Amino acid sequence: MKSLLVSMAIGVVAGLIDIAPMIAQKLDKRATISAFLHYFLLSIVIVNINLPVIVWWLQGSVIALALTLPIIIIVSGNDKKAIPIIATMAVVLGALIGLAGHYLK
Repeated sequence: MKSLLVSMAIGVVAGLIDIAPMIAQKLDKRATISAFLHYFLLSIVIVNINLPVIVWWLQGSVIALALTLPIIIIVSGNDKKAIPIIATMAVVLGALIGLAGHYLK
């Protein structure tokens, strides 16, 4: 139970970090909510999964990028400039989620 609560708290923080620039740019409300939920749920997955093939400090980035690929594909149809930003945020936030989960769990 503690692991779930920790992962949810990490997810709230990661989601807020991701949507802060979106709110500042006044982007679509649905896209902002979607991004928040993506990182909230992604945190639960990253913190509670154990991939024995990948070292613990790399798991967050790999999982986040893999689960963000569908979003990148959808966005690439309308805004090709957003692709590197979304991918970078996935790798960075995924790593931070993995680190936080490793040390707080």
